[in-house]
Amino acid sequence: MAERGLLLMAYGTPASAADVEAYYTHVRRGRRPTPEQLSDLVRRYEAIGGISPLLERTRAQAEGVRHELGDGWRVVLGMKHSRPFIEDGVAELKHAGVERSVGLVLAPHYSGLSVGEYAERAAGIDVVESWHLEPGLIDLLADRLGELDTAGALVLFTAHSLPERILADGDPYPAQLRETAAAVATAAGIDDWQVAWQSAGRTPEPWIGPDILDVIRTSRRDIVVCACGFVADHLEVLYDLDIEARRVAEEVGVTFARTRSLNDDPRFLRVLADVVRRRGR
Repeated sequence: MAERGLLLMAYGTPASAADVEAYYTHVRRGRRPTPEQLSDLVRRYEAIGGISPLLERTRAQAEGVRHELGDGWRVVLGMKHSRPFIEDGVAELKHAGVERSVGLVLAPHYSGLSVGEYAERAAGIDVVESWHLEPGLIDLLADRLGELDTAGALVLFTAHSLPERILADGDPYPAQLRETAAAVATAAGIDDWQVAWQSAGRTPEPWIGPDILDVIRTSRRDIVVCACGFVADHLEVLYDLDIEARRVAEEVGVTFARTRSLNDDPRFLRVLADVVRRRGR
């Protein structure tokens, strides 16, 4: 059987402190950040240890999925905003002579502004649009919640906010997040939950809400967060949740807990491999 390919895609992150400005400029589609914007981002990276662990986590996920898939698969990485870029991964597969490849974005929920943009850049690759209701994913997230004391707490299922304008186009992103949240809550036996959004961009246009910080302030309830829109530790988890959201919870006098990130948990790697195998048949 001819070798098949997997292009595993993620958002990207600066590899070192020296790369932060170039990375941020790429995220901003070529517009360099102001000194104030750059300083703020550097400050947040410093607060989590100097740099995001996303690249390391993504490499570990790729290696784990490669092991799960076994012989006959070539697995390469492609990042949206840092090296190796998506186009680099496509070129690597082509250079290796792989004729049939699957693309999988390490984000369970589809949006035209996220997964859709990855797919546009992954020329010739059969990209999976979403995998937000994979039974193995739901069970794993439910078990993560089971590790925490949720009695009396408000459970918040979170994902990265996007501009509200996607709603006018019928983008499925918010609905898919609610579907994941409902499935996990049912599996975990949790009735007291809601969806909240996090990490909204600092732009003039409105972003999808409610924002998690507002929910913490207004609910004044003990909080347990399941960040089901993310699959690895990175800035939005380690800073936006573990530092910023926790600080707001402390300010209003409530407790704050978060489920462990999936990272390279073997159960999660099997979920990813199952999705890829089905698409690659």
